[in-house]
Amino acid sequence: MAGRISNSFALVKASARVLQLDKELMVFPLMSGLATILVMASFVAPIFLVGPEMFDGDNPSYLAYALGFLFYLAQYTVIFFFNAALVGAALIRLDGGDPTVSDGLAIASKRMGSIIGYAAIAATVGMILRAIAERSGLLGRIAAGFMGMAWTLTTYLTVPILVTKDIGPIDAVKESAQIFKRTWGEQVVGNFGISAAVGLIGLAWTVVGIALIVGMSSLGMGLSILAAVGILVLGYIVLALWASALNGIYTAALYRFAMTGETGLFDPQIMGNAFRTK
Repeated sequence: MAGRISNSFALVKASARVLQLDKELMVFPLMSGLATILVMASFVAPIFLVGPEMFDGDNPSYLAYALGFLFYLAQYTVIFFFNAALVGAALIRLDGGDPTVSDGLAIASKRMGSIIGYAAIAATVGMILRAIAERSGLLGRIAAGFMGMAWTLTTYLTVPILVTKDIGPIDAVKESAQIFKRTWGEQVVGNFGISAAVGLIGLAWTVVGIALIVGMSSLGMGLSILAAVGILVLGYIVLALWASALNGIYTAALYRFAMTGETGLFDPQIMGNAFRTK
């Protein structure tokens, strides 16, 4: 297990080196974040028109479920689209090319139909899990949590499959589940490596930010305090974009090696050790 964790952190570092070559890959998570905010804002008015109370209690109305499904569908479509653009651009780099933002968007646009289909599947699963959690008490929430985790893991490679193959969303989900059987440890531990790295950086940034704010406060520098808070928040945003781009690169590398055995810009020994089949 220690060796697997070590290899996963090595892959995180390799992903970061790829990101250094194509810093524009961080544009995709930025666009995704802005688009999801717009989607959320667009659903505020309908919710207030039908009445927020329709979403409360143990028995939400059918209209609430319909709006919930549409919200999930819109959000997942946006997220999967920009994830597909990011993974597509990352695969170009791993193949030795020099991708642009336009290249990634073009790749995602070509697969728009399948992306919407996958979003519809994910939205349906999300609504089912929500219904289980709301109607079955504590045990239902626990069960829904485990089922949600299983769904996330088994569909982890669905986006790169949709990007690289001309197949429908159902077949892509099935293929992702099949690959998961061979690479489940790398998915789990690799994402743990990314989360741990981001967590440590975020903790260090928080300590620096709080120290700066406290220092400014002790000097009575009001405007400087606001500036320090703004810099702290901006740092969190940049860190989130970096982590999202890193995850997209990692996903692309995992899928590419699992399917072809090619390492691209990654160290062959690290890839061979990390992605050893069970």
